[in-house]
Amino acid sequence: MSEVLGGAKGTRTGATSEALGGAKGTRTGATSEALGAAEAARRIRAGTLTSEAIVRACLDRIAARERDVGAWTCIDPDRALAAARDADRRDAAGPLHGVPIAAKDIIDTFDMPTALGFAPYSGRQPSWDAACVAACRRAGAIVLGKTVTTEFAYFAPGKTRNPHDLDATPGGSSSGSAAAVADGMVPIAFGSQTAGSLVRPAAFCGIYGYKASHGEFSLAGIRPLSESLDSLGVMARCVEDLQLMRDVLLNRASTTVRATRSQPPRLALYRTLHWQALQPAARAALEAAVERLRGAGARVEEIEPPASLRPIEGAQRIVMAYEAAHGYLFEYMHYAEELSAQFRALCDEGRSLTRDTYLEARKQIAIAQADFARAFSGFDGWIAASALGEAPPASEGTGDPVLSRPWTALQAPAVALPAGRGPRGLPVGVQLLAPKGSDDALLATAQWVADHLA
Repeated sequence: MSEVLGGAKGTRTGATSEALGGAKGTRTGATSEALGAAEAARRIRAGTLTSEAIVRACLDRIAARERDVGAWTCIDPDRALAAARDADRRDAAGPLHGVPIAAKDIIDTFDMPTALGFAPYSGRQPSWDAACVAACRRAGAIVLGKTVTTEFAYFAPGKTRNPHDLDATPGGSSSGSAAAVADGMVPIAFGSQTAGSLVRPAAFCGIYGYKASHGEFSLAGIRPLSESLDSLGVMARCVEDLQLMRDVLLNRASTTVRATRSQPPRLALYRTLHWQALQPAARAALEAAVERLRGAGARVEEIEPPASLRPIEGAQRIVMAYEAAHGYLFEYMHYAEELSAQFRALCDEGRSLTRDTYLEARKQIAIAQADFARAFSGFDGWIAASALGEAPPASEGTGDPVLSRPWTALQAPAVALPAGRGPRGLPVGVQLLAPKGSDDALLATAQWVADHLA
């Protein structure tokens, strides 16, 4: 394990098409950096790619880059290769058969530690898989390893750096998952979001991210930061992979259930309350995306949001602090000195809030949910910036989640899409939004948008 994580001598520095060659010596025509989960699964089923080949390609990439990027907390090459060889000896077990995946380090795995981004828990070894990991294994996936999370999925950063610029943050809290996918170390990875923990890293790293509606996927085996806000999500290099993972987690056949879109969508352009705070690159990327989509036939109308959306950022902060303070009382009592200043401050804030204040915030959110659903009527998605701009320096933290707080509070689905580069050459992106429970339709719209922004 240490050899791969440290960049072993003698390992290949990149996976070529030959390295990904499947059975019978066929060439795949793709590198590990480009091959997506769905495409890999298709090739494995067709016999033109082996699971062992793609797992080795990912391990080679990790060996070459992990010392710099720092995306992983745990990886077991021998176990992953043994599982891949076993997959190659068997008929396809499911839609992810033989495909390597990664799990954020707040997600339990029976065969690898789950430390929650907290050093005192570095040896914590569950005896079970989280429900999402179990579903992937049932679908035939190979769990390659665990990716870095910020401490308890809040703001204190881990070791991970942005693969586009090692001096920049990858975002948080799903730092390692975003960096590993962006750098070609793994085709698909789990993330989660309480404020902006999935959409923001996807934007900073230039990949696709899907934050599901709250409650859409089971959180069994995942330590929540805030029980009424936390949502599971997926990070990948194409929308098709986000859809595939949704199908796997819902145990359904994508060919018969997945929504598709043949006609251009009707979109609402929402500049948000923070338009002036956006970097020029983020504003330009959103406006250029809108013009490109209009040129492809989409109807895009600028809208004013319901007044009830305005206080939602504050309500999200209250709910998150209150629930975190209660959910992490043990750590607050027994590990006060080991906790980061950021997490102690969050718990202090939560402990200062009254129950009535918390319930009022929940009431504001419920009103805004209903108003958002009414305002959404007739649209196929709202489009907005996904982050304030390019990734800031890692020394400044993981970035501001302000553009995602409202949608997380509303328990709504969100899809992050790359939309260009800023003046420092780093990615900037947009996000598509819809009311809670509209995940399938939103992903279908996201596929159309991605096809016309690519």
